[in-house]
Amino acid sequence: MAIEVIGTGRAIPPQRITNDDLAKRIDTSDEWIRSHTGIGARHIAGDETACSDLALEAAKNALAMAAGADTLTGAEKEAALAEAALTLDLIVLATATGDYPGSPSTACIVQDKLGARNAAAMDVGAACSGFIYSLETAAGLLSINKNRKRALVIGSEILTRVADWTDRGTCVLFGDGAGAVIIEKTGAPSEGPGKRGLLRTILGADGSGAEHLIFRRGGSRSPFKIGETVVKHSCIEMNGQAVYNFAVKTVTDTIGRLLEQEGITIADVARIIPHQANARIVQAAGKRLGIPEEKFFLNIGEYANTSSASIPIAMDELNRKGGLKRSDLLLTIGFGGGLTYGGNLIVW
Repeated sequence: MAIEVIGTGRAIPPQRITNDDLAKRIDTSDEWIRSHTGIGARHIAGDETACSDLALEAAKNALAMAAGADTLTGAEKEAALAEAALTLDLIVLATATGDYPGSPSTACIVQDKLGARNAAAMDVGAACSGFIYSLETAAGLLSINKNRKRALVIGSEILTRVADWTDRGTCVLFGDGAGAVIIEKTGAPSEGPGKRGLLRTILGADGSGAEHLIFRRGGSRSPFKIGETVVKHSCIEMNGQAVYNFAVKTVTDTIGRLLEQEGITIADVARIIPHQANARIVQAAGKRLGIPEEKFFLNIGEYANTSSASIPIAMDELNRKGGLKRSDLLLTIGFGGGLTYGGNLIVW
């Protein structure tokens, strides 16, 4: 029995903000942002758009691919999507910027809007590692119940709404977007010759670094109080150097562990899709491991850091460009607030 990816999708807000656009509003420059991060632009959701809206669009695109309805239009496509939504047994949505704080889950909002009334739904909070955590969670829940066959896994974020636009060191890093995959339990082998699907996952955390990447206000630790004058909304606070050091080490270690546990070398891996946080992190990790830079798929230049959405967005872009062929071995790698980290090995 294998857990295979059968459809991918993404949703990118149309408003595109370049580094030069930002330089007109804050004290920064295109050269500084590119040289420190590799970012050239980011997409920003409109005020009327919520996390679930982007998640829904990405989910529909992934469902359309899975159902073979990509070329359909209008009522015919809507009917195909409605039918495909009923085949979902589970929706797992990774986000740090959900529609509401705590309840209801953003996954439940998507379940209703999608018409997936047969699906259980829940959110996963693992920040930028969220998609990796969610993929393993969904695969595990499919595996332990013979009646579950198909799941929708989404990463969706509106980070620009929680960025501190007075902090030029962090606000330039983030963008908005969503990515999604449909996974299905199939009769293909997950071990031995001809193995397919999700082969192996490593998940990890180091809670001692919780302060390094944090939304400090608004939770039960530091709630907003009645009558309080709020000078600043709850926003991302980041110790950039600490996160950078953590990321380079965990990316390096996790890639090495995945290869060792599977008994393969980097030459066996067709592509690596890393969390798109900073091109320098990927370059440093690749140099330590002796991995050619072209082995990594990077689109941070266009989308910036979209947290839990970055890996599925990149996966869909690479897939639709024809960059993934059947039987290719794909490695994902991520790290984020918590601090958390993880990676997947997937046969396409």
